[in-house]
Amino acid sequence: MRIGVFLVAVCQNLALGQATPSILEIDVANMVEYQQDSSDVSKMATNPNVTPPLARPNNFFVATVLGDIVAVNGQPAKGTYAARARAIITNPAPSPGQAIADTTRASIRETTFEILQTDSTQVGAIMVFGVNGDPGSFPPGAPSIVTGAGSHAVVGGVGAYLGARGQMGQRRTQQTVNARAASMAEDPANRRTNGGGRVRFVLEVLPMFQPQIVATPNGPAVTHSSDFSLVSSSKPAAAGEILSLFATGLGPTRPSLDPGQPFPASPLAVVNSPIEVMVNGETAEVLGAVGYPGAVGGYQVNFRLPPDTPKGSATILVSAAWIAGPGVTIAVQ
Repeated sequence: MRIGVFLVAVCQNLALGQATPSILEIDVANMVEYQQDSSDVSKMATNPNVTPPLARPNNFFVATVLGDIVAVNGQPAKGTYAARARAIITNPAPSPGQAIADTTRASIRETTFEILQTDSTQVGAIMVFGVNGDPGSFPPGAPSIVTGAGSHAVVGGVGAYLGARGQMGQRRTQQTVNARAASMAEDPANRRTNGGGRVRFVLEVLPMFQPQIVATPNGPAVTHSSDFSLVSSSKPAAAGEILSLFATGLGPTRPSLDPGQPFPASPLAVVNSPIEVMVNGETAEVLGAVGYPGAVGGYQVNFRLPPDTPKGSATILVSAAWIAGPGVTIAVQ
């Protein structure tokens, strides 16, 4: 059976496996917290200059937080960080105006990360809900790189992060600067000019699905691009060769399709998210990533095996929208 025909059949009947957590470190710059310090709506968002907040209530005030997503896992990205905070200021030994409680918390916060590629192509959004806390506060079981931010749950996502769940914290780095506090009278059109904080958020994300290279009875679906024969011990790959892998779980495409519809042959449905192929931990050159024509949920990714790949076996894994899948092993001559 030809590999293409086989893959259409496999992808149309594939039961996608349970995803495992992925870590997304999202850098946000120009982060400003606009505090509701006046009830005069005519003054809101009118002052073009840096505008410190006025005296605020002891508790229960509201703030809107905005920032620019500039990187995901160290790779350049774009997008918007947007949050709404309601102060609660809890403390086991409260000062007047603070709320007595068993935990030390600052606010209840709803957060959305809308992530774009650097060319402004939409990747997806992740929604988070939780409570901000003192700098050393994070939930049990959080990734070891988390250094604070309270307790936040990933409660959903859209696009490449459809159905995501998990948890969120923060990581202090040498570049960390807390969000700048501003009056709601400050014009947010000048946020990038006026400047703000820089914060790295750490999201442990469980997506609904994750990238997986299709398994065939004769090994992983990684083929020689010249004739689409499977890479195998009897026909190994060569360093620098162009290969094709066939996978599931790479997410939305351009043009978009309704759920359950097969990918078209013309025009090809280009994968919407950034795609990365790693070979023995080294980034390979990705030449293209599309929905496989006629398949439902099956994709083809063409990539070049790095020229310095040693002979023997090589481990390949693919990621989409910075969500990595499990690795497979192929033979290299």
